[in-house]
Amino acid sequence: MPLDMDFNDETESLTEEQINTLEKLLHLAAKMEAIEEKSELSLTFVDNERIQEINRDYRDKDQPTDVISFALEETVEDELDIIGADMPRVLGDIIISVPRAQEQANEYGHSFMRELGFLSVHGLLHLLGYDHQTEEQEKIMFGKQEEILQAFGLTR
Repeated sequence: MPLDMDFNDETESLTEEQINTLEKLLHLAAKMEAIEEKSELSLTFVDNERIQEINRDYRDKDQPTDVISFALEETVEDELDIIGADMPRVLGDIIISVPRAQEQANEYGHSFMRELGFLSVHGLLHLLGYDHQTEEQEKIMFGKQEEILQAFGLTR
């Protein structure tokens, strides 16, 4: 398996089947993005209040959002790289608001599972360094998201 994933559902609302589906989807995404074997990430599911706290505390945006990613491979000036032959690649953390995912699934007219998959892949791509700050970046990132979701069969 390319990814070692830690799932934490703070909302206790997701089913085992939904978690298993997301795990399979992220394994496919890792394969398609050529992520090294045994790379690690965590995926946490929260409510709107919790994601708003995180958004406020870490991004200075006092509002709920759908997904936040914290890439652990980003370094700042004067930070030392920790490397070693036996150390796994630690990608980071993805945090998803379950209520927001449900709201957006309803708004966009597709399944809750499709929205969870979209947000999970979106978060993973951010961990890999993709962004959507410019029109060109958005085209690349959203194209990759759609390619992965289509390959997995999570269509609109």
